[in-house]
Amino acid sequence: MSERVLVLGAGFGGLELASTLSEELGDRVQVTVIDRSDSFVFGFSKLDVMFGHATAESVRLRYTDIAKPSVQLLRETITAIDPQAKRVTTDAGVHEADTLVVALGADYDFDATPGLAGANEFYSVAGAARLAGIIPTFAQGHAVIGVCGAPFKCPPAPSECALLLHDELVRRGAREACEITFVIPLGRPVPPSPETSEALEAAFAERGITLMTGRRIASVDPAAGRTTLDDGTELSYDLFLGVPKHRAPDVVIESGMTEDGYIPVDPATLQTAYPDVYAVGDVATAGVPKAGVFAEGAARVVAQALIARARGEDASARHLGQGTCYIEFGAGRVGSVDIDFLSGPEKTGTFHAPSAALVAEKERFGSTRRARWFGA
Repeated sequence: MSERVLVLGAGFGGLELASTLSEELGDRVQVTVIDRSDSFVFGFSKLDVMFGHATAESVRLRYTDIAKPSVQLLRETITAIDPQAKRVTTDAGVHEADTLVVALGADYDFDATPGLAGANEFYSVAGAARLAGIIPTFAQGHAVIGVCGAPFKCPPAPSECALLLHDELVRRGAREACEITFVIPLGRPVPPSPETSEALEAAFAERGITLMTGRRIASVDPAAGRTTLDDGTELSYDLFLGVPKHRAPDVVIESGMTEDGYIPVDPATLQTAYPDVYAVGDVATAGVPKAGVFAEGAARVVAQALIARARGEDASARHLGQGTCYIEFGAGRVGSVDIDFLSGPEKTGTFHAPSAALVAEKERFGSTRRARWFGA
């Protein structure tokens, strides 16, 4: 009989896992992917939406466009996960599996930061779309870009936001009337890569953007236009752009699989404490940054393990925690950093300065995955 693989979540990890298993095993596997959404959106597309370069609808890749042998994608809301039985309950029924892979990503914990629910955030598509109508009206005063907790998805994204906001204000001739402050709980913008951090810090200094590291947004008062940091510092603002604190989805926490808000896994294999249950991507504690490219790499490792088992071979693939993150430096320039978290004795990040070649490379990153996962 075909192996029944149940994948929870159709993000980078879920899509790559389903695609690989379909290509390599065909009808030797039955892959069911469950996601409550109707479409996939690349994280970097949210900045395009936020700054009016694209609409929310134009960046959506519809799951109904996926047509892969032995893959079924269900739009359902997961209400319970039983990792011991590998049984999942949704609003449409019950699903059982031989192998369960949790790839549900991280949710945003608005309640963890008082007042944030009434403020602007740009990490969701809806939040980015809302800001597309607000940012054009900001022409003077203080803009605060603030991160409410770590770890958070796509660590360079808030830095990109600050640089792109600068560009937007320059374009409208409003930059001299505005102040930009960027608050981040990390010690540097990209801690694993001193070179990347130095380049971003230099870009901030050149543009007059104030960087406040090692501090997070503790509360927001939208009515008063004021935010308080975790060290008690208060910042008044006319425009607030927030990154909510992250945690695993409620249904994952309720399953009993989590520790400190996320699912612990073997970093090399992505296996959880439960037999034949894996977790990949932002939902897991795997010793890597929370970014799509790392979820994708983790999914390939799980896929290779399942392929090897189906073929009666030994699984040799190991999760190396390697990936490339592209960074918008403003003025149409793109840099990148090659991250390596697990293959050597130390974490490393190799910086590549902004170039035209990297603009094209970032575009290829998106287009190849659109073609592979959606045939678009």
